[in-house]
Amino acid sequence: MLSAKILKDEGVEVTPICFLSYFFGCDSAEKAVKQVGLKLRVVDFSKEHLRMLKDPKYGRGGAINPCIDCHLLMLKTARKIMKKEGYDFVATGEVLGQRPMSQNAHSLDLIERKAGLKGLIVRPLSVKVLPSTIPEKKGLIIRDNFYGISGRGRSKQIELAHKFKLSYPSPAGGCILTDKNYSKNLVRLFELKEKADGNDCSILRLGRVFFEKDLVIVVARNEKECNELVKLIKRGDIALEPDNFSGPTVLVRKYKKSSQEEMIDCGIKYITQYSKDVPEDIKLKLLPFLKS
Repeated sequence: MLSAKILKDEGVEVTPICFLSYFFGCDSAEKAVKQVGLKLRVVDFSKEHLRMLKDPKYGRGGAINPCIDCHLLMLKTARKIMKKEGYDFVATGEVLGQRPMSQNAHSLDLIERKAGLKGLIVRPLSVKVLPSTIPEKKGLIIRDNFYGISGRGRSKQIELAHKFKLSYPSPAGGCILTDKNYSKNLVRLFELKEKADGNDCSILRLGRVFFEKDLVIVVARNEKECNELVKLIKRGDIALEPDNFSGPTVLVRKYKKSSQEEMIDCGIKYITQYSKDVPEDIKLKLLPFLKS
């Protein structure tokens, strides 16, 4: 948001891009660009991102997060847009040293080269502490009008946000791949199904997740999760909800040889475990899968 504002104030035509995947969305970006007076462009690279996630070339962070490979994929995609539509360069909100794995000098240089963008990435917040870029040499931007922020602190960014009268968001990341519990479940999923798709990954984001043999069981925790879980039911799933008492929606998905009876028994077990005031003569509804 700060970088877009800085560039816009320098007279640069800015098109903000947010990348959409199975693991992060664009809600925060939508709110951010409105403050800067720009229109967001959403690029869905979910399938490409999932393929990369299963076999990242440059390793992972503290969880299953492949930060360098992820960022590289974003920039390669941005480069295609830049070349196709005649933009002069790509800009990011990165700060030198902000993130130890993906924003050190070596990683920034590596990503530029591997993305085919050497000298064509402008980082407005750290321009003065980074090598000169092609846009500078061409006179498209003036180095002295930008900033030289570095390090993990965010006090200077907060000062700039106040200066520009921007509402400063939480600096916490929105990528669930940094969540160790989700990462643990995702690793287990990949062990069960090497070719797990976006739907498989998405159900792990909802509710309480359990594994039994070749089964994944998801127990919704609230009405919103119940509604979201229903949208993800596939052919072959068993999805149950209480009919004569209050309780959660439960989805059971198999990845190998469990029978339908085993799946139903498993669903009943978790519904009764996470419901209160369960009657002796329980009645359940079997939910249908939704056709795409």
